[in-house]
Amino acid sequence: MAPRLKLFLPLLIFVVLAGFLYRGLSLDPMALPSALIDKPLPAFTLTALADGRELSREDVIGEPALFNVWATWCISCRAEHPYLQRLADSGVPIYGINYKDEDEAARRWLRELGDPYRANIVDREGTLGVDLGVYGAPETYLVDAAGVIRYRHVGVVDDRVWRDTLEPIWREVLAMGQQP
Repeated sequence: MAPRLKLFLPLLIFVVLAGFLYRGLSLDPMALPSALIDKPLPAFTLTALADGRELSREDVIGEPALFNVWATWCISCRAEHPYLQRLADSGVPIYGINYKDEDEAARRWLRELGDPYRANIVDREGTLGVDLGVYGAPETYLVDAAGVIRYRHVGVVDDRVWRDTLEPIWREVLAMGQQP
Protein backbone atom coordinates (compact mmCIF):
# COMPACT_ATOMS: atom_id res chain seq x y z
CA MET A 1 0.00 0.00 0.00
CA ALA A 2 2.85 2.42 0.80
CA PRO A 3 4.22 2.38 -2.80
CA ARG A 4 0.78 3.40 -4.10
CA LEU A 5 0.68 6.39 -1.70
CA LYS A 6 3.97 7.63 -3.17
CA LEU A 7 2.18 7.97 -6.50
CA PHE A 8 -0.18 10.55 -4.98
CA LEU A 9 2.59 12.60 -3.33
CA PRO A 10 3.17 14.81 -6.44
CA LEU A 11 -0.57 15.46 -6.66
CA LEU A 12 -0.69 16.43 -2.98
CA ILE A 13 2.27 18.79 -3.40
CA PHE A 14 0.61 20.34 -6.47
CA VAL A 15 -2.65 20.93 -4.59
CA VAL A 16 -0.83 22.61 -1.69
CA LEU A 17 1.20 24.87 -4.03
CA ALA A 18 -1.92 25.71 -6.06
CA GLY A 19 -3.65 26.74 -2.82
CA PHE A 20 -0.79 29.10 -1.92
CA LEU A 21 -0.78 30.55 -5.44
CA TYR A 22 -4.53 31.10 -5.38
CA ARG A 23 -4.26 32.86 -2.00
CA GLY A 24 -1.44 35.07 -3.23
CA LEU A 25 -3.27 36.08 -6.39
CA SER A 26 -6.40 37.01 -4.46
CA LEU A 27 -4.59 39.58 -2.28
CA ASP A 28 -4.89 43.29 -3.07
CA PRO A 29 -1.37 44.50 -3.97
CA MET A 30 -2.30 48.04 -2.90
CA ALA A 31 -3.27 46.89 0.60
CA LEU A 32 0.23 46.66 1.97
CA PRO A 33 0.21 46.53 5.75
CA SER A 34 2.24 49.06 7.68
CA ALA A 35 3.71 48.39 11.08
CA LEU A 36 3.75 52.16 11.66
CA ILE A 37 -0.01 52.75 11.78
CA ASP A 38 -0.77 54.43 15.14
CA LYS A 39 2.95 54.96 15.73
CA PRO A 40 4.91 58.23 15.55
CA LEU A 41 6.39 59.49 12.32
CA PRO A 42 10.04 58.34 12.51
CA ALA A 43 12.62 60.81 13.75
CA PHE A 44 14.83 62.27 11.01
CA THR A 45 17.13 65.16 10.21
CA LEU A 46 17.33 65.78 6.48
CA THR A 47 17.61 68.82 4.26
CA ALA A 48 14.84 70.85 2.66
CA LEU A 49 14.82 70.79 -1.13
CA ALA A 50 14.07 74.51 -1.49
CA ASP A 51 16.86 76.01 0.59
CA GLY A 52 19.03 73.23 2.04
CA ARG A 53 18.14 73.99 5.66
CA GLU A 54 17.84 71.08 8.04
CA LEU A 55 14.37 69.68 8.67
CA SER A 56 13.45 67.33 11.48
CA ARG A 57 10.32 65.56 12.57
CA GLU A 58 9.56 68.42 14.97
CA ASP A 59 9.56 70.92 12.08
CA VAL A 60 6.77 69.13 10.21
CA ILE A 61 4.32 68.07 12.91
CA GLY A 62 1.78 70.13 14.82
CA GLU A 63 -1.18 69.93 12.46
CA PRO A 64 -2.68 67.04 10.51
CA ALA A 65 -0.93 66.64 7.15
CA LEU A 66 -0.28 64.30 4.28
CA PHE A 67 3.28 63.11 3.67
CA ASN A 68 3.74 62.21 0.02
CA VAL A 69 6.69 60.11 -1.14
CA TRP A 70 7.53 61.17 -4.71
CA ALA A 71 10.33 61.33 -7.26
CA THR A 72 10.90 62.70 -10.75
CA TRP A 73 11.71 59.20 -12.01
CA CYS A 74 8.25 58.00 -10.89
CA ILE A 75 5.74 58.02 -13.76
CA SER A 76 2.78 57.57 -11.39
CA CYS A 77 3.94 60.59 -9.37
CA ARG A 78 3.51 62.76 -12.46
CA ALA A 79 -0.07 61.46 -12.84
CA GLU A 80 -0.86 62.18 -9.19
CA HIS A 81 0.80 65.62 -9.02
CA PRO A 82 -2.11 67.76 -10.34
CA TYR A 83 -4.47 66.20 -7.80
CA LEU A 84 -2.04 66.92 -4.96
CA GLN A 85 -1.95 70.52 -6.16
CA ARG A 86 -5.76 70.65 -5.99
CA LEU A 87 -5.70 69.27 -2.44
CA ALA A 88 -3.07 71.80 -1.39
CA ASP A 89 -5.03 74.63 -3.01
CA SER A 90 -8.08 73.54 -0.99
CA GLY A 91 -6.06 73.86 2.25
CA VAL A 92 -4.80 70.31 2.86
CA PRO A 93 -1.22 70.56 4.20
CA ILE A 94 1.12 68.26 2.27
CA TYR A 95 4.80 67.58 2.92
CA GLY A 96 6.86 65.99 0.19
CA ILE A 97 9.46 63.32 0.73
CA ASN A 98 11.62 63.47 -2.39
CA TYR A 99 12.77 59.88 -2.53
CA LYS A 100 16.13 58.79 -4.01
CA ASP A 101 16.09 61.61 -6.52
CA GLU A 102 18.36 64.33 -7.89
CA ASP A 103 17.81 67.71 -6.26
CA GLU A 104 17.98 69.81 -9.42
CA ALA A 105 15.60 67.52 -11.30
CA ALA A 106 13.16 67.76 -8.38
CA ARG A 107 13.39 71.57 -8.22
CA ARG A 108 12.83 71.79 -12.02
CA TRP A 109 9.79 69.46 -11.70
CA LEU A 110 8.25 71.72 -9.04
CA ARG A 111 8.94 74.89 -11.07
CA GLU A 112 7.29 73.37 -14.15
CA LEU A 113 4.37 71.49 -12.57
CA GLY A 114 3.69 73.55 -9.46
CA ASP A 115 4.59 72.95 -5.84
CA PRO A 116 1.81 71.55 -3.64
CA TYR A 117 4.17 70.92 -0.71
CA ARG A 118 4.64 72.99 2.44
CA ALA A 119 8.21 71.68 2.40
CA ASN A 120 10.09 68.92 0.64
CA ILE A 121 12.27 66.59 2.66
CA VAL A 122 15.23 65.39 0.59
CA ASP A 123 15.67 61.64 1.14
CA ARG A 124 18.57 61.01 -1.26
CA GLU A 125 19.71 57.78 0.37
CA GLY A 126 16.21 56.55 1.22
CA THR A 127 16.82 56.42 4.98
CA LEU A 128 13.49 58.00 5.90
CA GLY A 129 11.86 55.78 3.30
CA VAL A 130 13.34 52.70 4.97
CA ASP A 131 12.11 53.89 8.37
CA LEU A 132 8.62 54.40 6.91
CA GLY A 133 8.66 51.03 5.15
CA VAL A 134 8.35 52.59 1.69
CA TYR A 135 8.01 50.06 -1.13
CA GLY A 136 8.26 52.71 -3.85
CA ALA A 137 6.78 55.96 -5.01
CA PRO A 138 4.15 57.24 -4.75
CA GLU A 139 3.07 56.51 -1.22
CA THR A 140 1.10 58.85 1.00
CA TYR A 141 0.88 58.86 4.79
CA LEU A 142 -1.84 60.64 6.73
CA VAL A 143 -0.31 61.98 9.96
CA ASP A 144 -2.23 63.61 12.80
CA ALA A 145 -1.27 66.77 14.70
CA ALA A 146 0.72 64.79 17.28
CA GLY A 147 2.83 63.28 14.51
CA VAL A 148 1.19 59.84 14.65
CA ILE A 149 0.72 57.96 11.37
CA ARG A 150 -2.98 57.19 10.94
CA TYR A 151 -3.05 55.75 7.42
CA ARG A 152 -0.79 54.70 4.56
CA HIS A 153 -1.84 54.67 0.92
CA VAL A 154 0.33 52.95 -1.67
CA GLY A 155 -0.17 54.27 -5.19
CA VAL A 156 -1.62 57.35 -6.83
CA VAL A 157 -3.89 59.67 -4.87
CA ASP A 158 -6.71 60.76 -7.15
CA ASP A 159 -10.29 61.92 -6.70
CA ARG A 160 -11.63 58.41 -6.02
CA VAL A 161 -8.90 57.54 -3.49
CA TRP A 162 -9.35 60.86 -1.72
CA ARG A 163 -13.16 60.69 -1.64
CA ASP A 164 -13.50 57.00 -0.73
CA THR A 165 -10.48 56.40 1.49
CA LEU A 166 -8.38 59.34 2.60
CA GLU A 167 -10.97 62.09 3.11
CA PRO A 168 -13.06 60.13 5.66
CA ILE A 169 -9.91 59.43 7.70
CA TRP A 170 -8.78 63.04 7.21
CA ARG A 171 -12.08 64.33 8.63
CA GLU A 172 -11.80 61.92 11.55
CA VAL A 173 -8.26 63.12 12.30
CA LEU A 174 -9.35 66.76 12.07
CA ALA A 175 -12.22 66.06 14.49
CA MET A 176 -9.80 64.37 16.93
CA GLY A 177 -7.67 67.53 16.93
CA GLN A 178 -10.64 69.70 17.91
CA GLN A 179 -11.45 67.72 21.06
CA PRO A 180 -10.34 69.21 24.39
